[in-house]
Amino acid sequence: TEKGQVLAVVGFCSFIGILLAGQLYTGLGSRMLPNTMLLFAGAAALKTALLFRFVQYRGSAALAKWLHMLMNRLLRLRYDIEITGLDHIRKSSKREGILFLPNHPAWIDPVIMMSTIYEDFKPRPLADYDVTNAWYIRPLMKLVGAIRIPKLANGGRSAKDRVSKAIDTISSNLRRGENVILYPAGRLYRSKFEEIGAKSAVHTIIGQNPNQRIVLARTSGLWGSSFSWATGAPSLKKSWKTYLKSILANLVFFGPRRKVTIEFVEPDDFPYHGDRATINQYLEAFYNSKVLPNTKVPYYWWQGRKPFVAEEPEQYSSQYRLADVPQSIQEQVINHLKEINEISTVKADDNLSQDLGMDSLSIMELSAWLENEFGMAVENLDSLQTVGDLMSVACGQNMNATDQAVTKISSSWFCDDTSAKLELLAETSIPQAFLKKAKQAPARAIVADKISGVKTYRDVVVAIMILRKKLMKYEGANLGIMLPPSVSASITYLATLFTGKTPVMLNWTVGPGHMQHCLNTAGVTHVITAKALIDKLHNQGVDLTMLNVEWVYLEEMRTQISLVDKLRGLAAGYLSWSALSQAKISDCAAILFTSGSEAKPKAVPLSHENILTNLKDFNAVLTLRGDDRLLGMLPPFHSLGLAGNIIMPLCLGLKTIYHTNPTESGTLANLMGKYGATLLIGTPTFVNGILKSGDPEQLSSLRLLFTGAEKCPKYVYERATQLVPQAILCEGYGITECSPVVSVNTPEAPVAETIGRVLPGMEYAIVHPESFEKLSSGQQGLLLVRGPNVFSGYLGKDVASPFVHYAGRQWYNTGDLVTAQDDGLLTFCGRLKRFIKRGGEMISLPAIEAVLQQSFPGNDDGAPAMAIGATADESHPEIVLFTTISIEREEVNACLRRAGLSALHNIRKVINLETIPVLGSGKIDYQQLNRALV
Repeated sequence: TEKGQVLAVVGFCSFIGILLAGQLYTGLGSRMLPNTMLLFAGAAALKTALLFRFVQYRGSAALAKWLHMLMNRLLRLRYDIEITGLDHIRKSSKREGILFLPNHPAWIDPVIMMSTIYEDFKPRPLADYDVTNAWYIRPLMKLVGAIRIPKLANGGRSAKDRVSKAIDTISSNLRRGENVILYPAGRLYRSKFEEIGAKSAVHTIIGQNPNQRIVLARTSGLWGSSFSWATGAPSLKKSWKTYLKSILANLVFFGPRRKVTIEFVEPDDFPYHGDRATINQYLEAFYNSKVLPNTKVPYYWWQGRKPFVAEEPEQYSSQYRLADVPQSIQEQVINHLKEINEISTVKADDNLSQDLGMDSLSIMELSAWLENEFGMAVENLDSLQTVGDLMSVACGQNMNATDQAVTKISSSWFCDDTSAKLELLAETSIPQAFLKKAKQAPARAIVADKISGVKTYRDVVVAIMILRKKLMKYEGANLGIMLPPSVSASITYLATLFTGKTPVMLNWTVGPGHMQHCLNTAGVTHVITAKALIDKLHNQGVDLTMLNVEWVYLEEMRTQISLVDKLRGLAAGYLSWSALSQAKISDCAAILFTSGSEAKPKAVPLSHENILTNLKDFNAVLTLRGDDRLLGMLPPFHSLGLAGNIIMPLCLGLKTIYHTNPTESGTLANLMGKYGATLLIGTPTFVNGILKSGDPEQLSSLRLLFTGAEKCPKYVYERATQLVPQAILCEGYGITECSPVVSVNTPEAPVAETIGRVLPGMEYAIVHPESFEKLSSGQQGLLLVRGPNVFSGYLGKDVASPFVHYAGRQWYNTGDLVTAQDDGLLTFCGRLKRFIKRGGEMISLPAIEAVLQQSFPGNDDGAPAMAIGATADESHPEIVLFTTISIEREEVNACLRRAGLSALHNIRKVINLETIPVLGSGKIDYQQLNRALV
């Protein structure tokens, strides 16, 4: 105890010394640096030495006891804590374990709870793995034996297994006489009321331990603190400066204090034999019997000590629009919910938890069903609140996440902005263009995301130098990259180029079968990816680890980077970039893959000239400026995602903030507002989702929206005009084989529902699809293009050439039908081949037919037994199976998945016919089938 007191005094004094040193350094400038560093080093060394000796002398139990004592002292500097009922619990304490069930109004209440009961009960807390994984919390969790579990909201099936295992561990620990703290709601308050809903943890534990001793704890007075949701998502990173200033200004001991009460009750009437709903209602009634409003307490003594009541925060409300959801999807979602919940009635505004009684585990399974059935992933289960939310997610219309906190953005992100036009400084290769732009302004912020933060050109160069050495050890001319849009994806792409290898951008949505075909075609033996992505796909039922390739995880690679590697990279980043300037670069800038307009995707090699000439033309038309900021959300395997979200920003100097999932429209709108994005490039579906989710302030910085990959519906134009009148929506048209932009509307004179004019560096012709005769203005015909941005041909054998000869020259056949006005303005009319766009991906109807015809026998007379069609809805086309045989839709979709096709290929409707209509040539009459869909 004597050493503990000494340690407490020394530790506290060194802490104050460091704070004062920091204040002096900030106020007096760099001349204070030697004294500041000396004070910092001396205090830290003394505290570390004493702490080591104390732990060595007393052990970890003594350390925990000392920390408990110190925490009690520190908490009471800010909180006036009143405890009731605990003496009775202490006196009646028996050998069996106690399950403590507290409410959870704020982040700080677990600290207060542990400091209150730890000395007497030594409880093991159940804790959120993500929240407690910070370096300054992890050791404490280990010290108190915390049982840490992942969030079900973003952990998938593996998270469910880990949560179930944790619940079993709690039950067994309680039977052994240990005490445990479990928060029944599993999350912080979102209002002044505790809402447990359909959570099942307490019910499960009581089912395993019928005679379990239970103590309820009700904490009051914390709703309204900065650790609560009363003022938005709580964040220590955002608030630590405020805490530090208040400690110094109040001379540590004289600040206002918040009144907090904790009431402990061992109930006699707890419904041990009740069902889940009964138990949760009992707990909610106890916690909410004494509800306090949103109470604020001043931080500084001169503001007074009297608390005041503020307005309650606005609550989450679903943003779904049933008008945007096809009736067939609505019916399918409702029928599924009826089946799994064994109920007869389900309405769109029913709350999944409160009305349908679904707990987190059930909703997690529901998200897996959405992914498997509709091909729509849900990153955060908190976005699924109502049945209407499910319907919206099913058709990609609403992917909001309620937790949209963004860490503080470095001030460098908003520096060095000018209205000058961005220029491409080199056209020989992408690495050369990047290096010239980086040397022009090495300290300029260029890319950012929520994980990496803001990175300057120099930061990117240093990271490339370090990663490049790691990648050079892998054999082969081509290196696979499978990463979502992020700073890491951008650095990995450039680092691969600087090794002299060709990046092969892999699409994880095509399914394992097509993925293996892509790997074989490109000769890829190693794929750079993220373990988190592989785990996420595995949780969704997609196992890519069985493919014949070696996976290289960035997370593991980071652990292999030594301090020496980092120091060498940092030194080179400031002293010499010659290793990059002299690097041998592959002639091929990237290998991408088509979405599968035939049975399998085709490999598209693009040269540096292809991409850079297209970029130069695109920049000339859109006129990007130095004060522009792009929101990058398209995946790198998408041609527009690679060229528009990675190559264009880094080679032009366009600041770009990345987010990994283009369907999380709420998070994207939040990022747009925080980072001041002025440009948005995406598919109409993704752009529409952001417009619907964002508030006027978040969207106020937008000046240009560029849509491509699919025809932009009229309602997206109308919504953009209504919500962002200051911005211009420019629709364009592109093809992977053209690197990718072919035509685009100009901001000076955009024409709605057209795809603009062909880029200045290209030539085009509109011809008859069969005779290849030139058509006059206004006539619908086949679009042919040629130019330096057009690729040279597909990789692999037995792949038909996409080029045709016309007017004595070679042209690329787009396979698309357009009309042209006299001034060259193009209007997209449709696809010559039978495929549709779903989720921004090309879905081949013949490819689906080919799979089904191989799996199901035809008629004995040789007549076709099935055909594939699609509804005419451009926004949400539905794939329809016409068949003469008796077959269930689920059986058909299971067949497609076994063949390696993704959930985007799923059949939405089965129509049984006596015969499949055919033409005189014996081919299926798809026009007649399509008329049956009207």
